Amino acid sequence: MTETAEITYCQENIKAVYHELFDEALERYNAKQTRADRRIENYYEKIRSGKQEKPFHEIILQVGNKDDMSADSDEGRLAAAVLDEYMKAFQERNPNLRVFSAHLHMDEATPHLHIDFVPFTVGSKRGLDTRVSLKQALAAQGFKGGTRGDTEWSQWVRSEKEQLSAVMERHGIEWEDKGTHDKHLSVLDYKKEQRAKEIAALETVKAEKESQVESQERRLKELAPAVKDMERLAADFSADPEEILPEAGTLESAKSYREKKAKPLLAKIVKVLRSLYRAYMELRGKFDRLQGDYDRVREGNARLSDRLMEVKLENKKLRQISADYTRVKRVFGPEQVAAAVEADKQREQAEKGHKRPRRSLDWGGR
Repeated sequence: MTETAEITYCQENIKAVYHELFDEALERYNAKQTRADRRIENYYEKIRSGKQEKPFHEIILQVGNKDDMSADSDEGRLAAAVLDEYMKAFQERNPNLRVFSAHLHMDEATPHLHIDFVPFTVGSKRGLDTRVSLKQALAAQGFKGGTRGDTEWSQWVRSEKEQLSAVMERHGIEWEDKGTHDKHLSVLDYKKEQRAKEIAALETVKAEKESQVESQERRLKELAPAVKDMERLAADFSADPEEILPEAGTLESAKSYREKKAKPLLAKIVKVLRSLYRAYMELRGKFDRLQGDYDRVREGNARLSDRLMEVKLENKKLRQISADYTRVKRVFGPEQVAAAVEADKQREQAEKGHKRPRRSLDWGGR
């Protein structure tokens, strides 16, 4: 592989690719329609303006990072060779993903591969017999999907990682799965996915905290009547027997009444009540601690709600950025957008190049 700032594997007009893939199917579909309003004049515009499918999909891959695979190093050139070999087998490996734009960029910190493709399925019973469908395109290649977290796309991504890993091994590079390389497949999609995961995690924690709050509220309500009863009893009977005994009647001497009847009985009552009072104090302590736990959980739940709102707003902004980017590509065309992005990257690279000697000079002066 010759050393260059960029390798262009293909760069076709997406509208021309749509004509190639779907014109015959579109003609067959329109021929069956008896109503003029059901005929499709421009399949590309129908998909572009619709909400069910994207007109094309893109992935971005890189090997390593700027620290271990910088573009201007031998390791970076090795990474570029890996991506080059991976790309050359991509279309054959994915016959239902029609690649119309593919570039290997070497002019940034780390070599990376950018692939744009149109997913399509044939033999469809609904709509055009050959039509745009990511789900069906991947299903035709053996990725059937399963649970919500195990979709056709996620299965295909894992398979492509394995293909890339095999190429790396052939070049003597050991695959180290750090769980971070997903971002190179689609930066915006990855960030949105991470925000969605964070939202789901926060929702789970929030639900757990709310459940704790409800449980503690029930316990507080159950304890409240008992605490009030204990407080009333404690106030009524915690005094010394000497202070609450009634005076003797006319038929019995005061001493006899107090010593033989009233005092022993009240002593027993007060003993029981004092035991109850100690139990009440323990119960009151538990009640106060539970109230404190309840307040802390409510406060933590409020913070979680605030964080959840922040993450949802951030995710909304990311979705808007992604939608705006798609609109820009739709209006100006992927070719012009890619050219503008490359021009800006080259400008940034040039600015970095101008700053580097000054930085070296500063270091040398120390």
